[in-house]
Amino acid sequence: MSMEINKHDAAWVSQFLASRRSTRSFLPTPVPQELLDQILTDALTAPSWSNTRPFKIAVASGAKRDRISAEFQARWNNVAKHLAAGKWGKLTLALKRYGLPTSNRIVSKPYHDDLKPGSLRLGAELFGTLGIARDDRKARDAWWGTNYNFYGAPTELFIYIHKSLDIFAASDAGLMMENLALSAHAHGLGTCMQGAVAIWDDVVREEFEISKNYRLLCGIAIGYPSDAKDNTFKAHRIAPAELKFDER
Repeated sequence: MSMEINKHDAAWVSQFLASRRSTRSFLPTPVPQELLDQILTDALTAPSWSNTRPFKIAVASGAKRDRISAEFQARWNNVAKHLAAGKWGKLTLALKRYGLPTSNRIVSKPYHDDLKPGSLRLGAELFGTLGIARDDRKARDAWWGTNYNFYGAPTELFIYIHKSLDIFAASDAGLMMENLALSAHAHGLGTCMQGAVAIWDDVVREEFEISKNYRLLCGIAIGYPSDAKDNTFKAHRIAPAELKFDER
């Protein structure tokens, strides 16, 4: 039996969707297992290619989460130190390789010109909110490093997709992730999708039994939002007209 949706409900849905924002500072309060299970149940109501569900999640909490975070932070600190040292630092980094991407190297490359405007605007507005100057590399690197503590979230979800379906598996995972984020939001939790954590798949595999048929897509930090200034930031959202191709 279908659920009836009246105009009032539809308006509420639009308001609810608009109210979801990325969380970049979390309280250490653990997410109860039963709540996390409900959010994952909600996530799985998303449509999927022939109902194959070509994705898996590695749920990192507690000691596993802390070990992964510690190694991520060590690698990032090494990378940041060498990059800040100029060409000789870059050469040393290239030779020693500790901290260089072991997966998803595309994440560390510059954006295509088609995509740069949104990224540049986000960076300028976010760092402006946080009071970080454009030329303050040390502060910018330190802030980027908070990615690898998962912004303090008590749980990090690592999203894996089945290699055989390639971009279609990523499409299915994206649908699932959006449901997950909205369910978390409805339950008073925050989330942040993290491409930054997708570059060191080997670290995650040390903690989980992950089939070689799956590749790491991204991470999702999940937990209770803090009152930090980071969470006052609201990224610009484009208008529908900017979404559509021009007609011939």
